[in-house]
Amino acid sequence: MKTYLALDVGGSSIKYALIQEDSTILEKSSVPTPMDTMDHFVETIGEIYDQYKDNIAGMAISMPGIIDPQKGYCFTGGALSYIRDIPMKEKLQQRCPCPITIGNDAKCAGAAELGFGNLQDVEDGVVIVLGTAVGGCVIHQGEVQYGKHFFGGEFSMIFSHGIDGEDFWWATNGILGLLKCVQKRLSTQQEYTGIEIFEMANQGHLEVQKAIKDFVTILVKRIYSLQCVLDPEKFVIGGGISAQPLLFEYIQQVNDEIFENNDYYVKPVIEPCYYRNDANLVGALYQFLNQK
Repeated sequence: MKTYLALDVGGSSIKYALIQEDSTILEKSSVPTPMDTMDHFVETIGEIYDQYKDNIAGMAISMPGIIDPQKGYCFTGGALSYIRDIPMKEKLQQRCPCPITIGNDAKCAGAAELGFGNLQDVEDGVVIVLGTAVGGCVIHQGEVQYGKHFFGGEFSMIFSHGIDGEDFWWATNGILGLLKCVQKRLSTQQEYTGIEIFEMANQGHLEVQKAIKDFVTILVKRIYSLQCVLDPEKFVIGGGISAQPLLFEYIQQVNDEIFENNDYYVKPVIEPCYYRNDANLVGALYQFLNQK
């Protein structure tokens, strides 16, 4: 059975895994994401490649931004501002001479769920990835939808009601949005990581629990808006905080509260991604194996 190197480039770290073609992860680790230059980024990927180059049949990469997966071309790079109009596949192959595919992170998460996970039997579904920002993938008639400009599913860029940056979906349901909910409830400007926030909540901190529920209420309302437009069979949620059982406990609570005794609306079906925080890695592999 062939083995591949899958990488999930995020706003804070690059997760990577040695993974078999049946999606079995043999080992995984991570390194900090370079935030300074493209050269530093390429060399960081190259150093990971050097560890496994003699044992892999190719490299499958998931990363943020607007990406043409057929050409491996990155129009943007999400939080990585140095990535703009870059022939990424070409640049990486100069450093890592092997077959490479590159796909948008949320589209990869969608591919993972479509190919191996909780959307295998779904014709129309939506994947939402909660991380530094809010990634998305729309699946219609059993296929990932990219859109005319490869912009389909860029949920981070959806406005709620205003036109400034704080009204983007990434600002309310990315990690910054979670932090703001906590800071507001605690009347503080102290910064916390997502792990710290859920640790406090799991230890019974009532105000932090309320903050997470505030965050979830925004999320569920945004999901309902997508239900109105796309009317999918199911939503699945991935990303770092999707590994937190408390998140889904609150999602179900809020979903039930909003749609209790209301037959006029279609209540969204919301579940965790099967692969949770590994969805981007597995989906990058699925995209590699099914490239056309």
